Amino acid sequence: MKHYEPPKKNLWTGRISNKWLYLHEKVHCTPLTEIPEAQKKSIALLGYACDSGVHRNQGRVGAVDGPDAIKSSFGKMPNHLASHVLLHDVGSITCTNSDMEASQHQLAKAVATLLKKKQFPIVLGGGHDMAYGHYCGIKKYLDAKKEGQTIGIINFDAHFDLRKNTEQSNSGTPFYQIAQDCQEEGIDFNYLCLGIRKDANDRHLFETAKDLNVIYVMSETFQPTFLQEITTFINAFTKNVDHVYVTIDLDGFSSAFAPGVSAASPMGFTPHIVLECLKTIIASGKLISLDIAEMNPKYDIDGQTAKLAASLVHHVAHTVSGS
Repeated sequence: MKHYEPPKKNLWTGRISNKWLYLHEKVHCTPLTEIPEAQKKSIALLGYACDSGVHRNQGRVGAVDGPDAIKSSFGKMPNHLASHVLLHDVGSITCTNSDMEASQHQLAKAVATLLKKKQFPIVLGGGHDMAYGHYCGIKKYLDAKKEGQTIGIINFDAHFDLRKNTEQSNSGTPFYQIAQDCQEEGIDFNYLCLGIRKDANDRHLFETAKDLNVIYVMSETFQPTFLQEITTFINAFTKNVDHVYVTIDLDGFSSAFAPGVSAASPMGFTPHIVLECLKTIIASGKLISLDIAEMNPKYDIDGQTAKLAASLVHHVAHTVSGS
């Protein structure tokens, strides 16, 4: 399979208990072509090993190694998943000759396959350009069902990522691309951004967000103090869509928590507010898929960002499976 790398068993190491006390003992390394249709609750971790979009967006590269770093950190964590819940590492989508578009296309096919097999996909990146491929995969799966189901996107991020791709797509254009696809199909563009900062978006991006009817919460409001109001925003948003796709850009967190990202800043949000919001989103029963973007091991400090990403995956995996 082009633009694909099978799972690496050597990533999954840690304490040995022989009692599945740790996630590296629980995981099954299963190539995409061999993933079974889930008969029980099943979670599939898929990497997006590409940072060509970051390079095109004049960011600092290194996120190509993000998926492996997150998986390695995640494997060392305690396993509290119920015995009937399956956990698969299905490998990573790769990028050859900086062909980001081919990687996005392959990611879309992989996500659609996982959803068809009744897996819950958690995609690990990699540049935020993966959001376009991820969304297209969800759309492809839902369109095949021919039920006209709607998708709402919730993005935890400092950036809108609504740059226009008039010259070339990159890690800053995915949601503008999705908006254009929605316009062509005559469907609503349902997009909620949490943690937007003025020092991370120029005036034209705010104008684009307004033109596209984007709902957003500014960083100064995206704080635990305003959790009740934020929860109201999220509930109102999820109520009006059939499915929710969540994407978490690690560079939205303060660099105190996430130094290993493509665009670090000390002015970002905290993990605690994100965890509280994830609880609300998952409780809606509409979360169909999730990804974590911009993990850059090259700039990480003591694996801190990888541990943050792994903890987010740990929380989501255990919560969606009811463990």
